[in-house]
Amino acid sequence: MGAHFITGTGTDIGKTWLSCALLRHWRAEGRRVAACKPLLSGFDPLLPLASDAGQLLAAQGREASPVELDAIAPWRFAAPLSPDMAAALEGCRVDFDELVAFTRRIASADFSPLLVEGVGGVMAPLDDKHTVRDWIAASGLPSVLVAGSYLGSLSHTLTAYEALVKVGAGVTAIVVNETPDSSVGLDATLESLSHHVAGIPLVAIARDKPEAGIVQLARLAMS
Repeated sequence: MGAHFITGTGTDIGKTWLSCALLRHWRAEGRRVAACKPLLSGFDPLLPLASDAGQLLAAQGREASPVELDAIAPWRFAAPLSPDMAAALEGCRVDFDELVAFTRRIASADFSPLLVEGVGGVMAPLDDKHTVRDWIAASGLPSVLVAGSYLGSLSHTLTAYEALVKVGAGVTAIVVNETPDSSVGLDATLESLSHHVAGIPLVAIARDKPEAGIVQLARLAMS
C-alpha cells in the first residue's frame, strides 16, 4: 500500500499543497517517497519552480531541472486550460494509453509512499473520450478526493465522489481543505458529507492548524 492518486472536485482546490505536505511529513519520518504529476497545463518553462511539478520536486528534495521535470511530468502544456484544450493549442493531443502506461510504471516503482497527482477535477477532459476519472480507474490506484468548504462544495464533492464510485475507483479518503473566508463552516461541511459517504474517512484540513489533518491522512494512506 501507499500509492495513491490525488484528485479533486475542481482546479485550485489544494491538490499540490496537500501532496507536498504529505511528502514532507513522510520524509520527516524517514520514508523513501516519490510523487509525479504526469499531465500539467499552465506550465511556464521560465518558472519551473512555480509549477505544480516544480513544487512536488522540491517537496521530494529534488531540483526542478529539465531532466527531473521530464521524469515526473512528461506532458506539459503552456495554456492554463483543460488538458484537451491546452494540447489542441499546441497541435497535439494527450495519448490516453501512454498516460495510463506511464502512471502504472511509476506506481510499480520501489517507493512507498507514492503519489500521482491528477490535473483539474475528477471530470476534467483529457481528450475527446476520456476524463481524469477514466485515468484514475485505468491506473488501478485508490484515490484521495480533495474538496473545499465553500458554499456549493457539498454538491461538487458528492458529484465527484459518485463519479468515481460509478467506475469502481476506490476512494481512500475525502479531504476537506478549509476554504478561506467561507460562509460555511468546516465542521458543518464534514457533518453533512458524513451522511452521504458512509464508510469513507473524512479528513479536515483546518486553515490555521493543518498538521492534524495531514498526520491523519498520512496514516490512512499507509494503512
